Amino acid sequence: MSVGRIIAWAYVAVILLITIFPFYWMLRTALSNNYSLSTDPWSFFPVDFTFGAFKRALGLASPAEAAAQGGSGASLGLTLALRNSIIYAALLTVCTVFFSAIAAYAFARLHWRGRNTVFSILLTALMVPQVLTLLPNFVLVKDLGLLNTFAGLVLPNAFFSAFNIFFLRQFMLGLSTEIEEAAIIDGAGPLRVCFRIVLPMCSAPIATLALLTFINTWNDYFWPLLVSSDTSTSPLTLALAVFKQSSPQEALDWSGLMAATIIAALPMLLVFMVFGRRIVNSIGFTGLK
Repeated sequence: MSVGRIIAWAYVAVILLITIFPFYWMLRTALSNNYSLSTDPWSFFPVDFTFGAFKRALGLASPAEAAAQGGSGASLGLTLALRNSIIYAALLTVCTVFFSAIAAYAFARLHWRGRNTVFSILLTALMVPQVLTLLPNFVLVKDLGLLNTFAGLVLPNAFFSAFNIFFLRQFMLGLSTEIEEAAIIDGAGPLRVCFRIVLPMCSAPIATLALLTFINTWNDYFWPLLVSSDTSTSPLTLALAVFKQSSPQEALDWSGLMAATIIAALPMLLVFMVFGRRIVNSIGFTGLK
């Protein structure tokens, strides 16, 4: 063990501690009695250990039990919010990745006049902050009468993603053309070549984009806040905000809010545990030419 290696491991340990500590503090708060938190706010262990916060978040605690532990009596509405998040994230992921793959194939494999010019213009979308497109998209969705619908949530971002198109195009440019040329000689058209040859060869980057898109959509808050005010379409991120604002007590139900946050984060934690290696490998795909 050299001095440099010891310093490197110490640095990694510090960064790991800084990264993990907020999650531990969130769990510690969720396992504490909300009234007791104020008596020992700096304790590193749960204060008056209880699972009451999770019961309140899931709507399993009675109003009397919730009030006794400093809760609001409100529930997260987990089942409905979870269903909405799954539908929203799945629909947007499927649409965005599918149309991005088709566009990337057109830019990487088809030869047509103005292809590079159009692609250069498309790349300028990467430099436009997303906040600048929120108002025009909201007006469009409102004029179409799609507020409080899954179509309104998905439509503005379903057909175009500059990063996804660029990501897949760069990967496709590095693929060998021999198989495609053989298929064309045998009479295969562009669509058959795309769906039977090119896209299966791009399964790894497509899966990576699908995972990243699903995670980003699952965590999205501002766009659903604009177009969804009905519980029938509100995802988990909005349900958390409603849960936070529904406390009639003088103090906020911090333990209940942290418990609800943990419940909302568990699906993404499981996804990352299962597909974490593929997500990390996405860094390598971006360097392919």
